[in-house]
Amino acid sequence: MTNFTVFCGSSPGFDPAHREAAAALGRELASAGIGLVYGGGNVGLMGVLADAALEAGGEVIGVIPQALVERELAHQGCTELHITANMHERKALMAERADGFIALPGGIGTMEELFEVWTWGQLGYHPKPCALINVGGYYDALIAFLDNMVVQGFLTQDHRDMLIVAESVADLIDLLADYVPPQTGKWIGRKDL
Repeated sequence: MTNFTVFCGSSPGFDPAHREAAAALGRELASAGIGLVYGGGNVGLMGVLADAALEAGGEVIGVIPQALVERELAHQGCTELHITANMHERKALMAERADGFIALPGGIGTMEELFEVWTWGQLGYHPKPCALINVGGYYDALIAFLDNMVVQGFLTQDHRDMLIVAESVADLIDLLADYVPPQTGKWIGRKDL
């Protein structure tokens, strides 16, 4: 695996553990020789993540829309900084450059990005692993909700299991490397799809 795309907050959050996890992930990717692809910002967890990867000698590929560059939010220290016309182009380029996807704590943008690439995997558009790091139980309620989707018949267990959940950065790289995409069709109750 060459590059991982990481989705995370443009805010730092209130819990210092979120910043610590972002820095640890940046360092871990760099030490494993895996490039970081991320939203290109210099603020919040995004900035912490990129700074840590750069300080550890890693490659950092930022992808940011022009509208955010104009707000002076672009990280000028990236190894590569790609400026896109809009968010759709940003997400497409981040997905194209990735061998896998990781979500740290974040807000609705982080959720939207993670769910989009996970859905693409469910539909068979790519075989890349998707994961989240459940820092201090941040994603506990989401995980319970996803498990309820399975119970209620809106998500297969195979597709639920596509989303790798790691409790720490240290566990994550091995889990991503061992990922095998399911061969289950998306539609529950339909063997032909």
